Amino acid sequence: MGIHLEKSEGIGRITFDTAGRRNALSPEERYEMAGMVRDLRFDPEVRVVLLRGAGEDFCAGADVSRMGKDAQGSARARMQRGVCGVARELAAMEKPVISAVRGVAVGFGWSVALASDVVIASETARFSMIFAKRGLAPDGGAIHFLIRHIGQLRAKELAFSARILGADEALGMGLVSRVVADDRLDAEAEEYCRQLLAMPTLALGMTRHLFEVATATDLDTYLDVEAYTQSFLNQSEDYKEAIAAFMEKRPGVYQGR
Repeated sequence: MGIHLEKSEGIGRITFDTAGRRNALSPEERYEMAGMVRDLRFDPEVRVVLLRGAGEDFCAGADVSRMGKDAQGSARARMQRGVCGVARELAAMEKPVISAVRGVAVGFGWSVALASDVVIASETARFSMIFAKRGLAPDGGAIHFLIRHIGQLRAKELAFSARILGADEALGMGLVSRVVADDRLDAEAEEYCRQLLAMPTLALGMTRHLFEVATATDLDTYLDVEAYTQSFLNQSEDYKEAIAAFMEKRPGVYQGR
């Protein structure tokens, strides 16, 4: 029960597992998740991050039974430490982040998926910015990520209506990367992670960082960061291996360094 972190063979897997709550997370579990993401960010042995839910759902957001029970000041501190902390850590991650979504991904659960680089959804996946139905505004960076994906007009419609999107509609809007059969979701997600592990993941992580910079700064600032990034990668072990593999006409063997 709760939220679990497992690290093996270069993949860091965070699993939401709160049976009876559709994997909704308590404040303490959200604090724990922020710490897990931070741990994965700095772990040199982890090269790809996979987010998933146990059972039939991804994550139903925050545990409603725990809401509205603290004062305004302490609520703000809880938000900064919990959902805001998770969003910050995911945005700062310089490794590919994959979400495997089946069942509900609503509220904060959808915010987490939106912060990912690739969202693989099963045919049962359902998404909603459900906050308005709870008298709340979206959190966990949801508006920030939604605007980047689909622009303000469509993002506002989803936030105001709090309606549910099925997997196919989400795919059509560019909010998931692919839709697979429910019984194939776990295998497809693991296989995709393994495909990334065969790549120079340091370069993928820095590419992820460039996407963050590109959508937050002017061109000159972006190009300065791009030049620094490329000069940094030019000195990496993965770059040297990529050049050697090309010259020797063989597949590269990368370590993410």
